[in-house]
Amino acid sequence: MISPQEAHVITTTTAQKTSLPSKAEVLASLEPLVERNMARHIEERKLWMPSDFMPASEQMTAEEERDLRELPDRVRGIPDAVRVSLALNLLTEEGLPHFHRLIAVYMGNENAWSRWNFLWTAEEDRHGCVLHDYVRDTRLFDMKAFERLQYQYLEAGFDPDWHDDPYQLLAYTSLQERATQAAHANTGKLASKHEPMIQRILGHIAADESRHFRFYRDAFIGLLEVDPTRAMESALKVMPRLAMPGHTIGGYIEMAEVVRRAGIYGPRDYRRVVAECLESWGIADLRPEDAAGREAQDKLMAVPARLDKLSDILERRTKSKSFSFDFIYRRGISFE
Repeated sequence: MISPQEAHVITTTTAQKTSLPSKAEVLASLEPLVERNMARHIEERKLWMPSDFMPASEQMTAEEERDLRELPDRVRGIPDAVRVSLALNLLTEEGLPHFHRLIAVYMGNENAWSRWNFLWTAEEDRHGCVLHDYVRDTRLFDMKAFERLQYQYLEAGFDPDWHDDPYQLLAYTSLQERATQAAHANTGKLASKHEPMIQRILGHIAADESRHFRFYRDAFIGLLEVDPTRAMESALKVMPRLAMPGHTIGGYIEMAEVVRRAGIYGPRDYRRVVAECLESWGIADLRPEDAAGREAQDKLMAVPARLDKLSDILERRTKSKSFSFDFIYRRGISFE
């Protein structure tokens, strides 16, 4: 939340202009909020390192060395559909360079937003590191095939069509962090039936994503307090069809379909993410003063029902199908 004093300054500045302030000016006015939320985040987090789960040292204990030796045997029972989900989650995390760049481009440098970007990037970097260590040490994938896929994803880039609108970035990060949290948690739950360490790893990653979601959610609430109509209009451009960060991965559509059919993450889960964001942003309680704001509010509140209809159509059209992927040795995955 921004303070009454900050809101007064922003409102006064706006009133003194013949037109609305630029979105960059609004973001600059929210920097005190960013600093407070960043301080809260640092105070509440429990920083962990990849080696807490996947140790690598000449001074490892006998128990640690035994656990690592036994890991490849323990993961053999993990179903291939769960492996596909883990691969998609890991590839998404390894796309971190794309997202650091986007935040830097849209939010600027040498300000509170950039300080958050560096902190967020450092925390997110551990996610890809620990998952990569895990899948390599467990022999879960054909690593050369997986690494080729990762290389192609990074080379392909990720450049969403946000039309230089930083508000869309904040709406996107709120939705995407919460969606990623759910995907990691659901994958860990299924994998833990066969190997418990991966649930611990994914649980810690999901907890990080939850805290990151809280930061972006509260930043967007700050936008809604000072610039509600434009904030809602930007959210409306992102929310109905969220472009997940891995959509430029080769074979992404097939991988996402396996994950959906396996009941790990799909449109129904995204619908819950949307409903949660609408509620936490307080969209239904806003009282827009202009027709454009009221229209955007109505359309946002209608998105969950729209997503329900799309999910219904998708499920009715689902037919038996088989899938295979290089990184799991072209083994067939069939769904009735």
